Amino acid sequence: MASANPAAKATQELVFEWEGKDRNGKVVRGETRSASEAVVSAQLRRQGILVSKIKKRRTSGGSSIKQKDIAVFTRQLATMMRAGVPLLQSFDIVARGATNPRLTKLLNDIRQDVETGTSLSSAFRKHPIYFDALYCNLVEAGEAGGILEALLDRLAIYQEKTVAIKNKIKSALTYPIAVLVVAFIVVAVIMIFVIPAFKEVFTSFGADLPAPTLFVIAMSEFFVAYWWLIFGSIGGGVYFFLQSWKRSEKMQHTMDRLLLKVPVFGDLLYKSAIARWTRTLSTMFAAGVPLVEALDSVGGASGNAVFAEATEKIQREVSTGTTLTASMQGSGIFPTMVLQMCAIGEESGSLDHMLGKAAEFFEDEVDEAVKALSSLMEPFIIVILGTIIGGIVVSMYLPIFKLGQVV
Repeated sequence: MASANPAAKATQELVFEWEGKDRNGKVVRGETRSASEAVVSAQLRRQGILVSKIKKRRTSGGSSIKQKDIAVFTRQLATMMRAGVPLLQSFDIVARGATNPRLTKLLNDIRQDVETGTSLSSAFRKHPIYFDALYCNLVEAGEAGGILEALLDRLAIYQEKTVAIKNKIKSALTYPIAVLVVAFIVVAVIMIFVIPAFKEVFTSFGADLPAPTLFVIAMSEFFVAYWWLIFGSIGGGVYFFLQSWKRSEKMQHTMDRLLLKVPVFGDLLYKSAIARWTRTLSTMFAAGVPLVEALDSVGGASGNAVFAEATEKIQREVSTGTTLTASMQGSGIFPTMVLQMCAIGEESGSLDHMLGKAAEFFEDEVDEAVKALSSLMEPFIIVILGTIIGGIVVSMYLPIFKLGQVV
């Protein structure tokens, strides 16, 4: 037991970047995985390379690993394994090509686990932040059935579709939120710095001010006196709301249910949840995962607590012998088209294919909904901003117009 730790440390490898000249005097560069610089230097000398520089690749820092990075990694790994590249060599190639040092370190850690005899799915399970249960279950099914390349390809398609839907939802929500935040900041600046200057000018007139002007000046005085309270309340309210949404299941369920009922946005979120639900179940079922087990990962993958709760109910009913279509219909949240396609899939034995078609349909629906929402939000936001900013400007100029009439 005492010798286990040194041996484990000895097997840890680092990536070294080197530069030197070959036997013909040509400058060559490359990367080598080894335990130390001395080992790299010895290896290169045996190859006839006169080393001029060796440095360890920096593996700390870098940006956080995103789902898009995992999707790209899965696609690259699937492509190389389908081309016949050995698993460990595939990890080497992907790790060297990664631009994010954190991703490189993650892949190197997984590679070391696999090299010591750990299964690929078990190595992935050590990093649940990046590889969820669905990912690990599919990889495990691929290893057991000897079809790892095919399932990695399915996983890559699934993750690419999921990332695409998330990006579309973010793009649809980011634009109006960003514009409203900027508008609030502009209005706050006007209220705190611009309106007080107008107030001093109007005081010298010695005349009664119009009601709109008095209202705007009163708002400005409130902003000047309590700006710290306004910004603190908004910032603190948003922070505590997001934290409670993230930590409280009851809050999350309530908000997810309300979001599905919001005009325009609710329809977009509903279609995206349906697309992810059907895509996930199609991928799991096509990989040979039993339906009851597949439903374990489906609810969470939908990204909505309402669908997660409905999936738990569906799973219980399916485990007692109820058909998937009947269970889905009893939940009351699935559209008729999905129910009909599931029924056809169950009758014909092609459930994964029909669920995949339903996913493609709703993914296209999400794409169209985002385009329609973008075209709808632009004039709507312009009208709101024009009304707010225009109203403030007109209110400030009304006394000037009144003074001009008197003169």
